[in-house]
Amino acid sequence: MVHDLIVFGGGGHAKVVIGTARAAGYQPSLVIEANPSKWGQQVMAVLIAGDGDLPTPPYNGVIAIGANHVRQKLNEHYTACTWQTLLHPSAIIDESSQIGAGTVVFAGAVIQPEVSIGRHVVINTSATVDHDCRIGDYVHIAPGTNLAGSVEVGEGTLIGIGSAVLPGVKIGSWSIIGAGAIVTASIPARSKGGGVPARVI
Repeated sequence: MVHDLIVFGGGGHAKVVIGTARAAGYQPSLVIEANPSKWGQQVMAVLIAGDGDLPTPPYNGVIAIGANHVRQKLNEHYTACTWQTLLHPSAIIDESSQIGAGTVVFAGAVIQPEVSIGRHVVINTSATVDHDCRIGDYVHIAPGTNLAGSVEVGEGTLIGIGSAVLPGVKIGSWSIIGAGAIVTASIPARSKGGGVPARVI
């Protein structure tokens, strides 16, 4: 059964979200974009329009914007939307794990047993999340990132491409971990960390 889907955001990230949606059995029918210069164009053969063109609610939607704070704002604004969880069929997801509404898991990702993932999270291409991890709302785990077991990632945090987080490490909310970092110790909230091993910048 194919489900109709509204996609919020018309940038490059939306291309991957639309591809994931189609692979997961959804048919994106409209892209909603704040930038009027994009209205009337297409992304992945889907028409881009403004929010004045939204259908009468209720409708299914997904936020296709990589910026964590923007996903939070859109979730709070479009309260009539039923947010869909998109899981690419090539992702490996243990049935004991829990994944919140609006979260997108891209191709090649691995989510191991007893993982808890919040709402509107991005688990990007080929990222791995090992057993017993706890990931808050609006987190973005970038491509090729590896979280070891029992890692905790606070709300709104970005973990950059190709990073690794060691077992039991806690990363506070709304933090940024730079690309390629090796996180061996906990990072406080609203911090920037980077390097090998990662240090607060």
